[in-house]
Amino acid sequence: MDTLNVAQAAQLLHLNPKRVQFLARSGQSPAVRVGRKWLFQRRQLESLLGQSSPAAAPPPQAIDLSARNQLRGRVSGLVLDGLMAEVRVGIGDQELVSVITRAAAERLKLRIGDEVYAVVKSTEVMIGKR
Repeated sequence: MDTLNVAQAAQLLHLNPKRVQFLARSGQSPAVRVGRKWLFQRRQLESLLGQSSPAAAPPPQAIDLSARNQLRGRVSGLVLDGLMAEVRVGIGDQELVSVITRAAAERLKLRIGDEVYAVVKSTEVMIGKR
């Protein structure tokens, strides 16, 4: 059985460690408190994510969002500069530009040629990837 501490669980879940502690305290995530430390079973966290192992890829399915305007395209340009990232997405013969945080681009592991979804809601354009 693989036991994780808060930092390891946060990395697996792509969450801030404080958020992981809050979820454990409130009973929203499977955890055991030993002294002053929270411990998590990797298998239980992976089952919450729908994965059988940390390297398992998510199933190929559409992103489930409330936004109706989801445009599928390919990353045609990517500029990482300081805290921000400019993502150019080719959609048909059009190009859409989105500015997102560098951390989000790195978390998504965006690369030129990746298939992504541009999600348009109000005045914001978000980038999603399966």
